Amino acid sequence: MIRVANAQFWVHDQDEALTFYPQRLGWEVRSDVTVPEWSFRWLVVGPPGQDGIGLVLMSVPQPPMYDADTAALADLVAKGAGGTLFLETDDCQAAYDQLSARGIEFNDPPTPQPYGIDTSFRDPSGNSIRLTQVLEFSLDRR
Repeated sequence: MIRVANAQFWVHDQDEALTFYPQRLGWEVRSDVTVPEWSFRWLVVGPPGQDGIGLVLMSVPQPPMYDADTAALADLVAKGAGGTLFLETDDCQAAYDQLSARGIEFNDPPTPQPYGIDTSFRDPSGNSIRLTQVLEFSLDRR
């Protein structure tokens, strides 16, 4: 069987991400290993109770790994173009209130959508994170 183990976000500052995800989002640090000879740090966080999946917080590569033309990656990440992490909750309003109290600034309040109640925020690097309470609905739309 093949399973999803990790997803990855580019981050501008791994130490800042290491503060944000555990302290603001309430996630656990799964791995924090530095390989000095490679100038590389493997940093993984994940939600409590979901031990089988983590989010790798990978430092935006700098030259010589990427050339000057691909250095635009940092700008794209800051604009939220690096992808989106979709989180699910049983109570969007309660999660919104709890995370707001921890200092997370949301882009919008929890808003009813055809698929559920939804809101969004960004991490310190600009990565987009959506928080959704999925509602039951019928697929039969005659």
